[in-house]
Amino acid sequence: MKPQGGDDGPEALLKASEELYRDVALELAAATERLRQGDLGEVKAAVQAAKDLRVAFQLVMDERTRVDKLRKQVAGAGGGAGELDFAAARAEIGRRLACLRAAGPGG
Repeated sequence: MKPQGGDDGPEALLKASEELYRDVALELAAATERLRQGDLGEVKAAVQAAKDLRVAFQLVMDERTRVDKLRKQVAGAGGGAGELDFAAARAEIGRRLACLRAAGPGG
């Protein structure tokens, strides 16, 4: 999954993970509403959506922390000291997004 616009930066990946979080939250809300209307077949979907939402929330919070840390490193780098490895950060964020996708429906 690539963020829209082709941007691979940490903030774009954070935005993508937030969008996944929102999607899972909407799925949970829809399943919960169907449960309220008496559709007991939605129990499994609601439980899975709740699990997905928990994983997505943790992912978003982890990525926010990572982006904040990167921002602080960039601000403190000043005269070129302390180079950031954006490729490694991008790979780590991609790995975490892959974990979230794997935990999704059918994962």
